[in-house]
Amino acid sequence: MARLKDTVERTMFYGATPIIFERARMLRMNMTKHEIILWNYLKNKQLLGLKFRRQHPIGKYIADFYCHKKKVVIEIDGKSHFNEDAKEYDEGRTAEFERLGIKMIRFTNHEIELEIEQVIDKLREYLAI
Repeated sequence: MARLKDTVERTMFYGATPIIFERARMLRMNMTKHEIILWNYLKNKQLLGLKFRRQHPIGKYIADFYCHKKKVVIEIDGKSHFNEDAKEYDEGRTAEFERLGIKMIRFTNHEIELEIEQVIDKLREYLAI
């Protein structure tokens, strides 16, 4: 049984530590308004029959949404993502995901709140490949 757990951990969580899992759990309990809006379109395999996980641990990071089958992270960027330190952090995070073979697509709070149908259309197109 330990082998299965090791395999799942390696392939889906990429060695995330218990601390990262706890942070992810807390984030799931305190999702932002924009995360909730998008989650309502992703949960229960509503988008192309794909399973998405919210606030998913990947290594030392937590992805807003993750589809393991497609190896795709969906990130929602709020105001805090637009200062210089955050941009640098996001670039490092994106590079790490890419190193793991995970693609990333980003949307802003504005897009989620005011253009959700276009966001869903972009996701359908992006994930259909």
